[in-house]
Amino acid sequence: MELQTLQKDMIAAMKAKDKVRKDAISSLVSAVKKVAIDEGCRDDIKPELVDRVILKELKSVKEQVDTCPADRTDEYQARYDIINEYAPKLLSAEEVKIILTERFADVLATKNKGQIMKAVMAELKGKADGKVINQVVAELCK
Repeated sequence: MELQTLQKDMIAAMKAKDKVRKDAISSLVSAVKKVAIDEGCRDDIKPELVDRVILKELKSVKEQVDTCPADRTDEYQARYDIINEYAPKLLSAEEVKIILTERFADVLATKNKGQIMKAVMAELKGKADGKVINQVVAELCK
């Protein structure tokens, strides 16, 4: 996802007077800019960084949906749905298992879960959910 796309969508939401959508996208844009500044790439924001921040924001909004009072779930759920539109598609458990067996067969043979996770996470971070990767690795280590 490109930062410019988020900014254009935020402007479109402002023009449409869609406050919920504008607020959700605005929070994404500011989070991306903050991380870019922290990492020292303020002028050259890569799509991978944007995707990583979107996934992090999506996770935090999901936690808010789960913990908020019942009368406010609609507000948080709407925000979650909007952010989810921009989130990159993550690999399923089956796809992760295929990648692990094809590319990491030598590491899988050790049955050392920590060593496997270290090797796998470097490549699959941002492409698959960490919990899914952990479950697949645990299953393959049995």
